[in-house]
Amino acid sequence: MRRMGHGLHRRVRIEPGKRADLAKIDADDTLGLERDEAEELVRERQERLEVLQGYLKWGAAQALVVLFQGMDAGGKDGAVRQLVAGLNPMIVNFVAFGKPTKEELAHDFLWRIRREVPERGEISLFNRSHYEDVLVVRVDELVPEPVWRPRFEVINTFEAELARQGTTVVKFMLHVSRDEQLERLAERATLPEKHWKHSADDMRKRGQWDAYMEAYEEAIKRTGTEVSPWYVVPADRKWVRNAVVLDTVVHTLEEMRLPTPTPPEDAAEELLNRPAGD
Repeated sequence: MRRMGHGLHRRVRIEPGKRADLAKIDADDTLGLERDEAEELVRERQERLEVLQGYLKWGAAQALVVLFQGMDAGGKDGAVRQLVAGLNPMIVNFVAFGKPTKEELAHDFLWRIRREVPERGEISLFNRSHYEDVLVVRVDELVPEPVWRPRFEVINTFEAELARQGTTVVKFMLHVSRDEQLERLAERATLPEKHWKHSADDMRKRGQWDAYMEAYEEAIKRTGTEVSPWYVVPADRKWVRNAVVLDTVVHTLEEMRLPTPTPPEDAAEELLNRPAGD
């Protein structure tokens, strides 16, 4: 198959300051891909990712955060699995942010996030993130609006600070339809191998769908920036989701202009002078 350069990242990128009208973004969109083509693209991007991660580690001057947000059963775990398939466990850190602990609640909302920011040369994958503090807390009214609303600016300052320090943040909103979500939630309740994902709270949150869509739209508009834009990914078809995520992450690493590794001079000289067959 020909080498593919669909530029899927450009198709799903939300321009900074623009509203993402989620009701008009088709969660079942194939973006013009056939399934076999998308799966080949994923394999190609995984191979490229294996190369680029080495460049990132060798340069040790930059880092990458890839975060996933979305409704329950939106495919965050699946997207992470596809990324991990192309990454070395020695340089990647996976974090699933759940309900804050008592210790975390004793600090500001970014405290637990800062602790997981990768060292230079490494990658962190976030399943949920600091955006829970302008999404869940808003919809469930866990804190009053005068508390959560200023967090948009705090988040922008935080991500700009990371960018200045060499850490790029890629933000995915995995956009699943209500019908597809219901099918996946039903699988969690009926298939033994998926029972561990089932939560009695799933249907309650599903009943808050419209409120969550409103919260996501504002969060995307208020926190999408040139250094850290949002990508809204059609997630009803897992193979589309995977292709978009891999294409976007590889594109991001390419844009970081990572240095090409070179062997140490003494090692190269030693190898060149080593007798044949040794």
